Order: sequence, then structure tokens, then C-alpha cells
Amino acid sequence: MASSTSIDFKGNVTGALADRQLRANFRSALDGLRAKRLNVFSDAEELDRMRVQGEANKRRALAQLPALLEQLEHRCTANGIIVHWAETTDEANRIVLDIMRSHDATTLVKGKSMVSEEMHLNAYLERHGIEALETDLGEFIIQLNHEPPSHIIVPAVHKNRQQVARIFHEKLGEPYVDEVEKLNAIARRTLREKFRTAQVGLSGVNFAIAETGTLLLVENEGNGRMCTTVPPVHIALMGLEKVVERLEDVPPLLRLLTGSATGQLVTTYVNCITSPRKPGEKDGPREVHLVILDNGRSRMLADPQLSRTLQCIRCGTCLNHCPVYVRIGGHAYDSVYPGPIGKILTPQIDGLARKGVLATASSLCNACEEVCPVRIPIPALLRRLRRESYAPPGEGVVKGAGSKRTLFEKAVWKGWEMVYSHPALYSFVLKVLGRFGHRLPKVGPLKAWTSVRTAPRFASTSLHELTRQEGIRHE
Repeated sequence: MASSTSIDFKGNVTGALADRQLRANFRSALDGLRAKRLNVFSDAEELDRMRVQGEANKRRALAQLPALLEQLEHRCTANGIIVHWAETTDEANRIVLDIMRSHDATTLVKGKSMVSEEMHLNAYLERHGIEALETDLGEFIIQLNHEPPSHIIVPAVHKNRQQVARIFHEKLGEPYVDEVEKLNAIARRTLREKFRTAQVGLSGVNFAIAETGTLLLVENEGNGRMCTTVPPVHIALMGLEKVVERLEDVPPLLRLLTGSATGQLVTTYVNCITSPRKPGEKDGPREVHLVILDNGRSRMLADPQLSRTLQCIRCGTCLNHCPVYVRIGGHAYDSVYPGPIGKILTPQIDGLARKGVLATASSLCNACEEVCPVRIPIPALLRRLRRESYAPPGEGVVKGAGSKRTLFEKAVWKGWEMVYSHPALYSFVLKVLGRFGHRLPKVGPLKAWTSVRTAPRFASTSLHELTRQEGIRHE
């Protein structure tokens, strides 16, 4: 569900930079995540080998994605999982609502799912009289405070424990305590009854294995397992790029995912869901639904360069290492996916006219590419999206291509072409700039450019003139 308006990114950034507590919270949390990653990947050569393997596994899957999706559907159906296809987030929302209504369900307990955030599922279900309760601790905290996630792995990373304590005190009526163990106990006590009584549970999917029809989900809190086993109905949501070919492709990707995301060798829980409850089994859902969402991914897949975006395994390590994200946080992006991965994914989903500005929020320092576990060339993709924003009519492939192209800019480049194509005119312009360039009015783009940079000073004598004065021959 794309947003209908462009974002005030500059205003968001200004507000975030002025919030000292926000910046302190991010610095503290992300420093810790980076240190854990370094500790678990202490052998640089081994990490490089794993990254090459992870990239190969994902690129092989993307190269045969249509066939693998059909194989996944076939295997899942044979296993008893009901498969649904959704081209848009609106279709996906309707599918979830129809499943809920077919079971007269009014309560949904949710494990962590970025696709559900992409769908704005909670708000959609609420409008139709259904309670959707987040059970991941970070998601639960920000849901109480009516905020979106600020990180794809640690959604409440922008909150410290004192702020969480105030939220629990104000929203749940609990006594104010800021000890982590007591805060965890409050959350568990609140959620336990919801797990027991909810008619439907929902989760994301980290990897879907076409060979076996298995849905794999990793987590640390146990809420994912509760959501997928306690309610009688389980709905799994996934973007179509999550499919991998074989079960043997998963271990290297799993190792890269958990190490990059949380600095662990393996998460506490690795859930492999291959079917609903079978006769004689004592637990598990009686019905499992898999909703496969496109939402612009097929369009990305069709382009050899942009398809690299779909390699992402949602580890979040590019966010942790991005000098821009670390300073402004996730909410400044005003998008489901913040940080470097969001800067290449969101403009392709929502369109360059609405979210193309995100591609400019990068110094192109390459930190994201250097740490990406599946070696996505994020800086190159950012440059591609920037070019697409100014593409001439009919040349761009991304939705909203050419949205930043203006008549003024076209005229400027035409003038530049004329000056550089005629030596006499070029020489005349240089002389004029050398004498009067410092008096150029700081308006329009020049005003914005010089607001954060020192205006260049034009030399009074050109290089060509200097060489002639020195008697240097032109060869």
C-alpha cells in the first residue's frame, strides 16, 4: 500500500538531529549490535567465503524464481498448506480479512512480519473490527505507543528502558519499573492470555524452501512459535523473493542472517513449518495459509541490476553501519523499510515521485555494501535510482522515473552543452565568471547548495590563459 504523498524528508531529518535522546539511544544500541557482529564473524576470510556462498544461493534462486514459486506452491499444497497469491497489498489485506471472517475470528496475534508492515495490516484489520496484537516485544512496545518500527530487526531501538517503562505505566497501568527483567515479565503476563484465546496467529517467513514446501521462521523470544502453534489457524506472509531452491541452501543463509542481525551463531528458535497439524499430533494449527505478496517485486526482478535488491535477507546490518541512519534513526525515512535497504527498496515500491528523495540520503561511503551478507551493491543501486529520477521521457523503468526532471534543469544542461561545444563561447563565459562569478545571486538550487557548502570562487585567469602566459605549448 504505497503512500499517496511525498515525504518531508528534510524536515524529518532536522527534527531527528535535534533530538539528543534519540541519537543517544541509537548510538548505544547500534554500537552494541556492531560489536556483536564483529565478535561472531571474527574470521574475515571465512566471512567472505560465506558471503560469496550466500550471494550465490540467492542469485540462483532469483534466476529461476517463477519456477521455484510454482514448485513451492505445489509442495505446500501437497503438504496441506493453502497458498494465496497477492499482486498488491490491498489484495493481501483482503485475503487475510477473508480468512479471519471465514473463522468468525476477531483477534489476531502476530509474530514479527515486515510484509505485514508493508501492507499496513494492523490498521486495515482495525477498520474492520479485528484486533491485531503484536507479540514481538519491540513491536508490542511501539504498538502501545502508536508508532511504526524504526528498525527492521529491533523495532523499538529508538527507546531506552526508562521510556519503555513509562509506556507500560501509561498504557497498561503497570507500576513504573525500569528493570529489564521486570519489563519483560509485564509483557509476558499481558500477552500470555492473548496467545491462549486468539483464533488466528500470523507470522512472517524468513525462507521458503521450494524443494520441501517448508516455511522457515527464526526468532529469539518464543512468540513466533506461540503464534504459529497455539491458535487453530496460522497465516504466513512472505514477499515472493523469500523462496530458496533447496533445504541445503538454508544453513549458510541462516548463519549469515543470525550473525548479521543479532550477533548470534543461531537464534533461540528456528521454526520449520511444513504442514498443519496431522492426525494424532497434539499441537499445531489445524489450518495453515501462505500469502505470497508481489507489490512491485516482479518489476524489480525484470531488470538485471534492480533485481539485486531482492537478494536482501532482512538482517538489518546495513542500517547498523550506515552513518546516515545511525544519526537520524528510522522514523525520519517515513517508510516501512528505513536505512540503506529502504533507500533502494522503498522508491521502487512507492515510486520515485513519492520516495525518490530517500536515494539521496547517502554519502555513498560503501559501508552498507561492505557488510551486506549477500553482497548487494547498494551504492550502485542508489546511483541508478538517482539517475532514474532525472531520466528523459521513455528511458526510465522505475515507477515515477523522470519525476525530478524539470524544464529549468533541461535548459541548464542545454546551455552547458552549447558552451562546451564552442571554444570561443567557452572562453568568453570563463572570463565573465572570473570577473563577476562571485556576484551570482544565491537563489534556487544555488541557495540550497551553498546553505551547507562554501560557494566556489572562480579564478580570474583560466588555466588555458595561464599556460599561454607561461609559454607552454598546447599538444
